[in-house]
Amino acid sequence: MYSKKFQKSLAAVEAAREANIALEPRRMTAQEKTDLLAAYHPDYKQDEFETLVIGPNKGDKVPKELAATLQAHSRITPESVDLSTPDYDVDVLVIGAGGAGTSAAIEAHEAGANVMIVTKLRMGDANTMMAEGGIQAADKPNDSPAIHFVDAFGGGHFAAKRELLQRLVCEAPEAIQWLSELGVEFDKTEDGTMVTTHGGGTSRKRMHAAKDYSGAEIMRTLRDEVLNRNIPVVDFTSAIELILDENGNAAGAVLMNMETKELLVAKAKTVIIATGGAGRMHYQGFPTSNHYGATADGLVLGYRAGANFFTQKLFSTILPEPLIPSRSSARWLPKRYVLSAQSL
Repeated sequence: MYSKKFQKSLAAVEAAREANIALEPRRMTAQEKTDLLAAYHPDYKQDEFETLVIGPNKGDKVPKELAATLQAHSRITPESVDLSTPDYDVDVLVIGAGGAGTSAAIEAHEAGANVMIVTKLRMGDANTMMAEGGIQAADKPNDSPAIHFVDAFGGGHFAAKRELLQRLVCEAPEAIQWLSELGVEFDKTEDGTMVTTHGGGTSRKRMHAAKDYSGAEIMRTLRDEVLNRNIPVVDFTSAIELILDENGNAAGAVLMNMETKELLVAKAKTVIIATGGAGRMHYQGFPTSNHYGATADGLVLGYRAGANFFTQKLFSTILPEPLIPSRSSARWLPKRYVLSAQSL
């Protein structure tokens, strides 16, 4: 059954089986756990972090790979972009076409806005498509957002931002309802009741799933909704700089066609960054199941425009509402990119 190269290993396992079964491992002390994390865990190995020397988070430590990207020079020069004749003029520009980006575009369109999505890949090429487990929401009689909050806060070792977590647990049931009404086929009983299961660290069954392809089912529905609403999607085009107005507010973005390298200008009253995370930067060489598009693009865009990553002000700004950089952010962009919205 097994090849010869495994026979020696199998024999060693069998020889030690009885002793391993009888072994009662000693519990590690708190200090031993701390030392182990500091030596091996990517979030704790201090020699793998670098202190930022420029930008809103100057003095903060981030992974070396992210620091190099955040502090890199722009891909373009001011002279290479003509802001006087924008190629696109919309109310809302959504950067990113995964679950967050398409959801934002649908809601903005529902509110009557002229919306456009731009993505460096294709609509649906995102971590949402690859998610399997499901979404937690306290929408059963024996559950509540308060109980959900306690579970999540404790599960995160009490490090979560309370305001963000409160919003997450309180709005989760409405999000499930919204997705279901759009057409997401969550697992249900014959009478239509949502099937919920336990997730990690939960005291109630609140995990909503669509078999083991929850993300794909959600993305299928959101993608169809975007297409049915005729919301324009500019694919294989990356946003490489935000454009700020004279008050330092986001007024659009400079785009680059990934195939031809052509530069385009999108003017917008509101810019929403929904580009996902940085898993594909492979911090410390670690592998990841993240989608290939998760390369910190949005983090760089926001940082160069003056967004502070690690403060409550940032979280309260870009999660509930579109990204609106502070006035002081203008100095982080080449002068040419700071323009008057009226001039377009």
